[in-house]
Amino acid sequence: MYDFANSGYTTVVLTAVFNAYFVSVVAGAASWATLAWTGALALSSLLVIVLAPVLGAWADRQRGRKRLLAASTIACVGVTAMLAMTGPGTMALAIVLIVLSNLFYSIGESVIASFLPDLAEPEAMGKLSGWGWGLGYFGGMLTLGLALFWVLGAEQRGSSAVEAVPQTMLLTAVVFLVAALPSFFWLRDRTSDQVGDGARAEPERLVTAWRSLLRSWRDAQRYVDLRRLLVCTACYQAGIAVVISLAAVYAEQAMGFAQTDTMLLVFVVNIAAAVGAFGFGVAQDRFGHKRCLAVTLLGWLAMTLIAGLGQSLFSFWFAGLLAGLCMGASQSGARAMVGLLAPSNRLGEFFGLWTLAVRVAAIVGPLTYGLVTWLSGGQHRLAMLLTGAFFLAGLVLLRGIDLQRGRMRALGHPGAADQD
Repeated sequence: MYDFANSGYTTVVLTAVFNAYFVSVVAGAASWATLAWTGALALSSLLVIVLAPVLGAWADRQRGRKRLLAASTIACVGVTAMLAMTGPGTMALAIVLIVLSNLFYSIGESVIASFLPDLAEPEAMGKLSGWGWGLGYFGGMLTLGLALFWVLGAEQRGSSAVEAVPQTMLLTAVVFLVAALPSFFWLRDRTSDQVGDGARAEPERLVTAWRSLLRSWRDAQRYVDLRRLLVCTACYQAGIAVVISLAAVYAEQAMGFAQTDTMLLVFVVNIAAAVGAFGFGVAQDRFGHKRCLAVTLLGWLAMTLIAGLGQSLFSFWFAGLLAGLCMGASQSGARAMVGLLAPSNRLGEFFGLWTLAVRVAAIVGPLTYGLVTWLSGGQHRLAMLLTGAFFLAGLVLLRGIDLQRGRMRALGHPGAADQD
């Protein structure tokens, strides 16, 4: 249900509605507009890089994962609702709100992922991760459907679609809050690490968290396959970050889509993503996590070629459907693989490092796209084609990962990580 809840934020704010609104309305379709949007996301991701692993280490020591999840959720909901105040001439406000909302969303995403090994046996982790990610796309479709209904009805209310777009941020915030409530009623924190002294001063706790973070970085050298997975994730997630944060911008700037057409496209893509997440979740447990992830990365490569070279609307719709199938599969797959390779008593730390990898990708991918469009005078097709290099790099790195060896090391078998 938490995957269901927070997917509305990514779908409406980052993928389908507010990103295109930011570029075309808030920034007035200026030549630097796409770079400004990607720069805001990069700044947010940089803050996540600094905070998420530390907060994860603190949560492990204090049994505070559920409290951290609640705080990040409430903060993201509140800041998302404030996006309704943006419009022409509110560039500074919009950037601040996007930075903060994406920061709080990302922290929550890291924390909820760390609960996965608590809820599933190793042989079912892929299935449960796929179910969660697949259900998340239905949450995104619900929120996007409500937003589309509100925008299409703007004229009947005596308004315009442009004026209705910021109001959909309120709908997104409400759906996020309501759908997240079951997680706080029923989810239990089963952190197995030793609980720290609750009476210690907060500064001392933060120092301990930083020390734990440094230890996790050092220990990542021992977990060679987990380390390679994190680097692989950073590479291909850079390409996924481009699709998530710039799909609507590409549709409008390169393909000439209207706002409502773009929202409909993303709605259909979410259906494909849900199918990909559900199907991949079962497939990776049956055929192997590594093999299935490799197939999806090949699919991503094909998508970038079709979207970058195709001239017809049919080819772009096909690329969108392919992206949806691959998105649900590749994102749920990496989460399950981290669950297999991370030590059970330090899940918050190592899922914090997973978030670190994803956030590095969220800086490099979109910022690269924004720089290419700015330096090339708005060549979105060129930027899309170059995005394929991220998926190719991820595919190459994936070959060096040995899941069996990594699982043995996570379970504490001596010498399992020494056979490189």
